[in-house]
Amino acid sequence: MRVLTIIPTYNELESLPKTLQRLREAVPASDVLVVDDNSPDGTGQLADRIAAGDSQVHVLHRKGKEGLGAAYIAGFKWGLDAGYEVLVEMDADGSHKPEQLPLLLDAVEQGADLAMGSRWVPGGSVVNWPLYRQAISRTGSTYARLMLGLDIKDVTGGFRAFRRSTLEKLNLDTVDSVGYGFQVDLAWRVSKLGLTIVERPITFVERELGASKMSGNIVLEAMVNVTKWGLAARWNTLNGKLSGKNKNTARQAGKA
Repeated sequence: MRVLTIIPTYNELESLPKTLQRLREAVPASDVLVVDDNSPDGTGQLADRIAAGDSQVHVLHRKGKEGLGAAYIAGFKWGLDAGYEVLVEMDADGSHKPEQLPLLLDAVEQGADLAMGSRWVPGGSVVNWPLYRQAISRTGSTYARLMLGLDIKDVTGGFRAFRRSTLEKLNLDTVDSVGYGFQVDLAWRVSKLGLTIVERPITFVERELGASKMSGNIVLEAMVNVTKWGLAARWNTLNGKLSGKNKNTARQAGKA
């Protein structure tokens, strides 16, 4: 399978070279697309220099910082247009270990429509994360799972491998969420299609270089969206049942 690993960047000048080196060594068959949001620290220019010396590394420059979700959508569309069969999400900061990418690719080869690296399944773990960060992540995943009826332990995880046909079935143009919300959104869309989602245990490592992009606004946006989606789904289900009862009542009245 032709594999494309998509790495969004914004001010990842320190982390990107090491991440790319590890990825190219761990999965040399995978092509790479760096999606840079016009990083003021020169990350995009660095990616261009790396790509100039490696034909399997590509760079997509965007006009400005528009969020993780928009960067991935742009990367997905680029990869689909280029004919890749598996498209991977991976962080630039080393949080996702490139050496564990084969676990996800093997799951796709064995039939998964979406393979997700999970911190919260048996065998999964986090390194150098304070307890409050673990609590936020676990609580967010649990809340999303309950609100949306998902059978996924790590709903907000961002280390993923999508089969091409999976992304083609999603209406990517309607996805406007970012951060945690984006990851939950896509997992929920795949689940609603009845496709096969597989979780594989990974070790998530807190970044050593650069600054985290996580913020309270991103977490809040995710919580608000998950609540909205969950309530809307429940209302649609209830409304459908009520409509069905009304039709049955009308038919019975007609027969009488």
